[in-house]
Parts: sequence; C-alpha cells; structure tokens
Amino acid sequence: MDAYAVSKHVGYPPRKVRQLADLVRGQKVDSALTTLRFTKRAASEAVSKTIQSAMHNLVNKHGSTVAAEDMFVKAIIIEEGATMYRIRPRAQGRAYRIRKRSSHIRVWVTLMEEKASMKKSASTSKPATTTKTASPRKKAAAARGAK
Repeated sequence: MDAYAVSKHVGYPPRKVRQLADLVRGQKVDSALTTLRFTKRAASEAVSKTIQSAMHNLVNKHGSTVAAEDMFVKAIIIEEGATMYRIRPRAQGRAYRIRKRSSHIRVWVTLMEEKASMKKSASTSKPATTTKTASPRKKAAAARGAK
C-alpha cells in the first residue's frame, strides 16, 4: 500500500532540491527526516514537510497501527515548476533577466513489508535472455561472402 504527497511551487531550484532527494531516496522515513533535519540546505524543510505529509497520508489510509519506523521512501520526483522572470538594469539601457525557478516535489511512501516482497519477487523471477541477431549489413556481407 502506497501513499503520496505533492508540494507545488516550492521556491527552490529543482537542481538543488534533487540533491536532497538523492540523499533520502530509499531510506526509512524516520532516518530520512533526521538526515534532512541536519542538512544545511534551505530546501530541506520543504522536502521533509512533503515526506511527513506522505507519511501521514499512509497512516490515514492504512490505519493508526503503522509507525514511521515501518515506512520507507519509495520514490521522490523533483520536477521543474514555474519560473518567475525579473529584470536587472545594466549599463547603456540594457536589461538582464533574473530567473527565479521553482520546483514540484512528489514523494511516495510505502511499508517495509512491501519492500521485502518487491525484493523477493525480483530475485525469484528468471533473468531475461537476450539473443543477438546480426545486423542487416552483416547479413548482406555474409551473403556476398558465401557466393
């Protein structure tokens, strides 16, 4: 059972928020929140709020018997939001643009027992065998060589 949360128009550039998302992706929820609490990035507060919202959504969906230690961050996707353009006056009547970028944060949280079942199903499935076929050029060259 998954639950997700979305924060839109967060006032931090997506590149900087993705660095934080890479830190906590796949961690338990409580350790992810601890990591974000001690990270010296301004966007860590927005990411932690979104993770907490997804965590509470899972508690509402599954029941109050679920604790934060039993959940992990399944996925975090950081998308680019709207960009605000501002003008910076420069010499000789020119104007430079200042882009103030924003982000959309999507977080999926799931239970630890589902993580174990996902690993088990991945290990029991047989790996796909690939057969190489010759390219059309190689086939044509082989046909010419056989004549």
